[in-house]
Amino acid sequence: MKILILGGTKFLGRALTEAAIAHGHEVTLFHRGLHDANAFPNVQHIIGDRNIDLDLLQGRDWDAVIDTSGYEPESVLAAAKQLKNQVKHYTFISTISVYDDLKKLNVNESAPVAKLTDQMDPGQKYGAKKALCELAVQQEFPNHTLVIRPGLIVGPHDVSDRFTYWPARFHRGGEVLVPLPKERKLQFIDVRDLSAWIIRLVEQEIVGTLHASGSDYTMEEVVQACTQTAEREVICTWVPEEFLVAHGVGEWMELPLWIQSDSLVGMFSLDNTKAFANGLTTRPLIEIVRDTLAWDQNCSMTVTRAAGMDPAREVELLRIWSENIF
Repeated sequence: MKILILGGTKFLGRALTEAAIAHGHEVTLFHRGLHDANAFPNVQHIIGDRNIDLDLLQGRDWDAVIDTSGYEPESVLAAAKQLKNQVKHYTFISTISVYDDLKKLNVNESAPVAKLTDQMDPGQKYGAKKALCELAVQQEFPNHTLVIRPGLIVGPHDVSDRFTYWPARFHRGGEVLVPLPKERKLQFIDVRDLSAWIIRLVEQEIVGTLHASGSDYTMEEVVQACTQTAEREVICTWVPEEFLVAHGVGEWMELPLWIQSDSLVGMFSLDNTKAFANGLTTRPLIEIVRDTLAWDQNCSMTVTRAAGMDPAREVELLRIWSENIF
């Protein structure tokens, strides 16, 4: 197949390109050239901004397009209008953040999506805009649109550190602050599993909307996998949520994978029945942790952490906890 990828070479776009090449497809990348523009030298690159350079796509045709970089409805609608006579099948990478209520458990693809309002905070607007992006593509590609709604995507080349923090932190060794409860439910998917699956769906010209939140894990299972890959001695100190809240620990970004129990717990309990029925497979957790750590160690000298607890802050919290000040 001839596949156009709107996005680039940073994370999901990179993995999709690798998966498409592995399946023998001819790939064209349309991106701004901001992230590793020298990647994939044997693939055609069209360097441009999707908001002003769509004319660079004229005069070409592809069997399918995969849109990984659409965030604004107007931009996505413009791309869909441009490509509706140039491609047969449009895959849009959306997000589980489209849902109106992520406090509910086991949400499926038919749940109501958020409606954009001026009163929304930036995070809510992100999801509501993504929902409008989905509609824009479906408008221009009726019966030829595949919408993928991932949750947390992890694995090599993930610079968000929302998962990478944990393998890297355990690798440093020493005493590690970990949030209770141990049975905290988590969902995430390795970018390589997600990408290989999407390419298979594109090959079959599958349409509709599918979750891609991955497999179910617990915080304890993540800790066990990270401990197995650590080269130094590790002591896990599990602390209760009340302690974290009392000391102002930031959810999600300061302490990755931690969200208060009464918060958006539904984001880690999506119903992925349709995805697995449509061929999604996921690799073992230990493999995800090991490969993520290997990538991180290879580039850690040049990467600034985007998320994760400052070491000095962690030491101070562990001291407070050990002295029973709380």
